[in-house]
Amino acid sequence: MNNKTFLTAHGSVYTIFALALFFLPTLMWPMYGVEINDRYAYFLSQHTSIFLGGIAAISLLLREIEVGSLAKNLFLALTISNGLGVIITVYAGVTGIFVGFGWSDPAFFTLLSVLSFMQMKKQ
Repeated sequence: MNNKTFLTAHGSVYTIFALALFFLPTLMWPMYGVEINDRYAYFLSQHTSIFLGGIAAISLLLREIEVGSLAKNLFLALTISNGLGVIITVYAGVTGIFVGFGWSDPAFFTLLSVLSFMQMKKQ
């Protein structure tokens, strides 16, 4: 897949989750087995949207990046970011923090890690 297509898809997925966790945290988190029981938990969900939205913005604004060392570094950064997502969400699943739909996060981050790595190798 070319860089533009990959970064558009990657940024779009992150945009959707950033918006959902900002505007609908009480709907989203219970699907993962996490309770939003006070204004602090609500805010932390919105705070998480900062980082999801930032990754979305980076992906979408750099869609025109040409093959080369800068693009390789971008995809390495995305691979690392998504890899951290795998580690943290697997931990949440193993310790029982994430239940229900929580299995989807490690799968999601693993898929994006693999795709980011493959994209990096093409540079």
